Amino acid sequence: MAFVAHIAIVSETASISLSELTRVSAALQKQVSRDLGRLWNVDGTVDAFASFDDVPPGYWPVVVRDDIGLDASGIHCDPNGQPMALVASDVEWSLNASHEVLEMLVDPFGNRMIASTSVAPNGGRVEYLVEVADPVSDKSYSVNGVRVSDFYTPQYFDPVVSSGVQYSLMGNLTNPRQILEGGYLTWFEPVSGQWFQQSWFSGDSPTIASLGSIKKSSCGMRPSIDRLTRKRRNKFRVDKKPQPESIDHAWAGVLASSKAKAERWRTYIHKIVSKSS
Repeated sequence: MAFVAHIAIVSETASISLSELTRVSAALQKQVSRDLGRLWNVDGTVDAFASFDDVPPGYWPVVVRDDIGLDASGIHCDPNGQPMALVASDVEWSLNASHEVLEMLVDPFGNRMIASTSVAPNGGRVEYLVEVADPVSDKSYSVNGVRVSDFYTPQYFDPVVSSGVQYSLMGNLTNPRQILEGGYLTWFEPVSGQWFQQSWFSGDSPTIASLGSIKKSSCGMRPSIDRLTRKRRNKFRVDKKPQPESIDHAWAGVLASSKAKAERWRTYIHKIVSKSS
């Protein structure tokens, strides 16, 4: 039997009602069961909970908050390496929550790689970090009237383009390893031992940059890649709001909003680790 991940959508903001949270979680569950599962052979449940107190052990939380800092949305991990995500409570929160749920299910621990031809000229064979929603940027579709993220399919890493092949669910990607404006794609070059990223954060076409040698964290490669991507993206931002030095600052707000809640959260993490060991 395939592993089934359980994801909890929790709101830490008064701007999102439990009714809205439930409606979005139902749409995400439908997206996972109907769309993602059949293409990526993954299975998961998505449920809304009014507070951390109601989240059962064994669930990976996606926390919607007002104050997560600039560009802190994304999948991270607790001190024991269990995946969790932060989502900003803005008008596009359902799209961003969908993005994180999709990537959390396909690659929970930020380590999944797929080999294919490099998009760099004369780049040879490389290993791509699997982040199914990053190349499509903000392209979306509607599930039960809720805006959710498009995502690429396993055929996205095919060596050459073929007619009739579905490279993203909604057809926004028409070629293998293509990125759209606002998107990015990251890979490891095994000969040099260096990481590279193609991104389209400004200008009329994508550009390629070297990320250098990156040390793997306890949460896999994704946190380090995301940190470098935020720095690169922020160079092109018109809005120059201050950014937290690290994701830990944002998570400190979740864990320490009250001493009692922090203790309950630590207990919850301990139960998850104990149950999964």
